[in-house]
Amino acid sequence: MTHFPQAHPSRRAARVQLGDSVLAAIRLEDGRRTKAKLQSISVTGGLLQLQHPLGTGSFVELAFQTQSGPVHGMAEILTPMRKTNTGVLQPFRFVAFEDDDHRRLRTSVDHVADRSLLGLKSSVFVVPKTI
Repeated sequence: MTHFPQAHPSRRAARVQLGDSVLAAIRLEDGRRTKAKLQSISVTGGLLQLQHPLGTGSFVELAFQTQSGPVHGMAEILTPMRKTNTGVLQPFRFVAFEDDDHRRLRTSVDHVADRSLLGLKSSVFVVPKTI
């Protein structure tokens, strides 16, 4: 069954800061592929570090690997935030993914958030395979 993430109006989804060690594979609407680094992630979206900005409002397929397994979903690209010396930071929001992908993402985000509350470091996000 397909899951459609909804932002909760009174509470923001927990976000996990990932630095720049987690790669994401992106397939654009025209079939082209690119890669990005996940800077932060939540069950509703995240922030990508890209070499070149993607078109605001574009829908993409986004895939990355966690220790719980691969996460693959559809996302909408939002307005770029700022340029960096290695590219641009651009937010996205998830618009749909399968229930298993949503479960793996939620498990991974919750695990990292719980460990950071305890002052422990944990990375459950790893280098992805191709989409």
